[in-house]
Amino acid sequence: MVAVFTVLLALVVLYYFLEQIIGAFTFDFLGLNPGSHLGTSVNFFFYDTIKILILLFVISSLMGVVNAYFPIDRLRNYLTSRKLYGLQYFFASFFGAITPFCSCSSIPLFIGFVKGGIPLGVTFAFLITSPLVNEVAVAMFLGLFGLKATLVYAGSGILMGMIGGYLLGKFKLERYLSDWVKQIQADSEQESEVWCGEKTSFGDRLPYILKDGWGIVRKVLVYVLIGIAIGAAMHGYVPENFFAQHLSADKWYAIPLTVVLAVPMYANAAGIVPVIQVFVAKGVPLGTAIAFMMAVVGLSLPEATLLKKVMTWKLIGIFFGTITVFIIILGYLFNIIL
Repeated sequence: MVAVFTVLLALVVLYYFLEQIIGAFTFDFLGLNPGSHLGTSVNFFFYDTIKILILLFVISSLMGVVNAYFPIDRLRNYLTSRKLYGLQYFFASFFGAITPFCSCSSIPLFIGFVKGGIPLGVTFAFLITSPLVNEVAVAMFLGLFGLKATLVYAGSGILMGMIGGYLLGKFKLERYLSDWVKQIQADSEQESEVWCGEKTSFGDRLPYILKDGWGIVRKVLVYVLIGIAIGAAMHGYVPENFFAQHLSADKWYAIPLTVVLAVPMYANAAGIVPVIQVFVAKGVPLGTAIAFMMAVVGLSLPEATLLKKVMTWKLIGIFFGTITVFIIILGYLFNIIL
């Protein structure tokens, strides 16, 4: 038991100092230039890979604890049978807005929610909003673009998560989850029932919970490495000026083109806000720039790669297609409002 808690404490400390450790490894030990494309890409790859793996292990283990002590069927039945008047989607979207995760970092929580029996529509509400809005990006947005633009940006991100989660939930898409995720759900419920029946102590359950968490990490490791490698390459080598040159204010197709051009890029909301400031300064309409920002953080090739482990391609297409349509519509509305 002591060894288990020592490992968990070490992971927490590692996560807290991870950025400094990876920076020292990349730029001091490997000697790469912090301002170079290669240095930026390598630092991004190591930092995001380790961060996501730690998050995935910790969150999977925490959801294992929840599954062990709370009746999953009762929670699922409560969320699906009670008339909550959409509050479940609001709370999921709001939780996504206050968690400082990028699209790939949100996926460990998505897996944890699915494992814990949370309805898929509610889980999608979190997954949509989490990368789009966070408190750091809101603060930066407020300083750069003012209160009105900030309220429009944050409010639309939360609203998109609520509406998107509700619609996707109505489609009954659980059948399009991967077999691996379905097996995790079944094993989790069966394990919980056995432990409750035998009244197994927490100390005896914990090693199995952590083992299950590590098993999930091993299963998605290849997908994490591939996804983050794609993101690192795009993060370090895709020129921002290329996108700014194609976001013309007088072309009706500028916003759809903006969304398409944004997909290869990969960044979190706080990291893309300064880029948006550059776009606006070069004459790109603010609404178009916000649509670009949402597409960068909400639609990315690395995210699709990681999602492939938990969803079929059909579900990924439905999910990405829904977000794409919403962002395009919001882009036009933003340009009218702002």
